[in-house]
Amino acid sequence: MTRAALRYVPHTIRHAPEGGVTYEALCVAEGWGAESGAHDEQADAQDGALRHAGRTGHDLFRRVFTDHARFTRET
Repeated sequence: MTRAALRYVPHTIRHAPEGGVTYEALCVAEGWGAESGAHDEQADAQDGALRHAGRTGHDLFRRVFTDHARFTRET
């Protein structure tokens, strides 16, 4: 039998601004998979969704914001 001693060390997680943020908008109408793709600017993702809504009449989208995080060991 192998024994191990586990030591838990507290960490924090925070947004890492140098990693940037990406924005996406995805149509959630049934049978559609339209998406704006990932963009560095929120307006670019919204423009793609607005064009899709104008062509199809779809009015419900899921917005996704992705950032980068840094884990830091607490001392």
